[in-house]
Amino acid sequence: MQPVEIKKDIFWVGSVDYDHRDFHGYSRSPSGSTYNAYLIKDQKNVLVDTVAPGHAGTLLCRLAKTLDPEKVDYIVCNHLELDHAGALAEIVERVKPEKIFVSQAGLKSIAGYYEGKNWPVQAVKSGETLNIGQRNIVFQETRMLHWPDSMVSYIPEDKLLISNDIFGQNIASSARFADDFGNDDIYVKRIKEYYYNIVLPYSPIVLKTLPVVEALDIDMIAPDHGLIHRGKKAVRFIIDAYRALAGQKPQQRALIFYDTMWQSTERMAYAVCSGLEENNVPTRLMSVKSNHHSEVMTELADCGAVLAGSPTHNNTVLPLVGAVLTYMKGLRPLNRIGGAFGSYGWSGESAKQLQEHLAAMNMEMPAGPVKCAWRPDKDTLKACHALGRTVAEALKKKCA
Repeated sequence: MQPVEIKKDIFWVGSVDYDHRDFHGYSRSPSGSTYNAYLIKDQKNVLVDTVAPGHAGTLLCRLAKTLDPEKVDYIVCNHLELDHAGALAEIVERVKPEKIFVSQAGLKSIAGYYEGKNWPVQAVKSGETLNIGQRNIVFQETRMLHWPDSMVSYIPEDKLLISNDIFGQNIASSARFADDFGNDDIYVKRIKEYYYNIVLPYSPIVLKTLPVVEALDIDMIAPDHGLIHRGKKAVRFIIDAYRALAGQKPQQRALIFYDTMWQSTERMAYAVCSGLEENNVPTRLMSVKSNHHSEVMTELADCGAVLAGSPTHNNTVLPLVGAVLTYMKGLRPLNRIGGAFGSYGWSGESAKQLQEHLAAMNMEMPAGPVKCAWRPDKDTLKACHALGRTVAEALKKKCA
C-alpha cells in the first residue's frame, strides 16, 4: 500500500476497488474503479478528497507511509458524494484537521451527511486562493459537474488540476497514469462510458467550463476516479475528448436495442439492421437481456441514430426496454434520429409507445413505428428494412 508521488511532494493516497460494479445506477466496467485522494506536503499539509466507505484504512495506510496522519493540517472536499466522502468521519477522527474546506453548496452536503459533527468546516468561493506555503490552491466551483457542491482544486506552481469527478473513468489498475495503462482502446472506451453514464446531462455546463480549464497552465489532470492524465499531450487529449462528447455531433452509426419474447421482435430488429447497413450506416444490435442499460448508453456515444424494439406485454413494453428508456431519458442525449418497432399478439401498443418515448427525448422521427401481429411476414420484414433505410437517409443528411 505504497503512496505514489505524482508531483514533487504530491502523492496519490487513494484506494483501488477491483470488485465494485454498480455506480450511479450503471454497471461499471469489469475492472472496477479507484477512489483517488491526494496528499500535498508543504508548510501546511493538505489531503484533497478522501475515499468510499470501507476504504479509510487503505488511505490512512498509504498516507502514513509518507506523513504522520496527525500532521495533515487541512482536508479539501471537492465533492461530498459518498464515493469521495463516505470515509470522511473516520479520516477526520484520525487526522484532526485544523480546517475542512468545501464549496458554498458543500456546506449543505456535509451537514446532510454528517449532521451534528462539530467540525471546523469553511466554505470557499470560485477564485478563492489558499496559501499553504510554497504553493497555492485555487478553488473553482463546477456546479452540476455533476453535483451542486462540485469544485476543482488547481495548484498553479505544479501545473496540476485535481478535477474530482470530471475527466475520470472507472478503471481499476495498478497503473496510476494513463500513459502507463497500456491499452488505449479500453482507456478511451472507459472515458466514453463514464461520460455517457454520468456527465452527459450536464454537457452544456461542460462546454462552458472547458474554456476556464484551458485558460489554466496545466500539465496534469488528476481525477478522483481512474487514471491520471500526465503531460500536455494527455491533458489536451482528455479536454478535446470532453468537448467532442459534450458537443454530441451526430455520427453516421446506429444503435438498435430490443427485447423479444418469442423472437418475433428480434427478427424485426435484424431486418431493421439490414436496412441501415445496406445504406452504409454501421449498426450495433443489442439485446437488453444480454446488455445492461449502461452498456447501451455507452454505445450511444458513437451513434447518431437509436432505434428501440419491444413486443407488447401487459399493454406496454417489456420491463428491460422500459428501464433503458427511463435511464436514457434521464441522461438527456441530444441530436439523435429515432425509430421504433415491435410485435404483438393481442393489443399492440408497444411500437407506438416506443415512438413516443423517443420523440419525448427530442429525437427526430423520420418514419412511423412498424408493428406486426404474431410473427413478421415478408411484408413486415420489408417494412422493417424500409424503416432502417429511412433512418439511414435521415442520419446521413443530419451528418452532412
